[in-house]
Amino acid sequence: MRLAHHIRQSLELPAFIVNAFLQDLSDDELFVRPSAGMNHIAWQLGHLIESENSHINLVTASQMPPLPEGFAAQHCRATSIIDDPDSFRTKSEYLALMAEQRLVTLELLSKLRDEDLQQPSPESIHYFGPTVACVFSGTATHWMMHAGQWAVVRRSLGRPPLF
Repeated sequence: MRLAHHIRQSLELPAFIVNAFLQDLSDDELFVRPSAGMNHIAWQLGHLIESENSHINLVTASQMPPLPEGFAAQHCRATSIIDDPDSFRTKSEYLALMAEQRLVTLELLSKLRDEDLQQPSPESIHYFGPTVACVFSGTATHWMMHAGQWAVVRRSLGRPPLF
């Protein structure tokens, strides 16, 4: 089995978890913070979408679809303290962007041979690991790390555990 197939499977789980955690949350509930000082789901979704786009662009010669004008600035570190829903996107917009980016991530991954995936990653993103494969795998881990915080939000809103 090719390395890309294993990585693809690791990228499918976060999409399933994210969609399950968000399915019954309203746009307003995306602004509940898991704990004081932590980022709300709306900001985290934008951060994750932008991160996937920029990280995969770094290892695929900028082949990801562009994000909407101003999207990265809307989800930078400085905006994480903003609670105004008008400063962010709707849940349906985030989910559509997430699906679009993930579709292309998977298409790009499918074109890479094991040898391609074992090439060094850019030094600027070595926090995901030293290879292109690590960047793709790190994308899955990044989504799961944040989605874990959403379980806390769900429980604080009185939703039952899903898993």
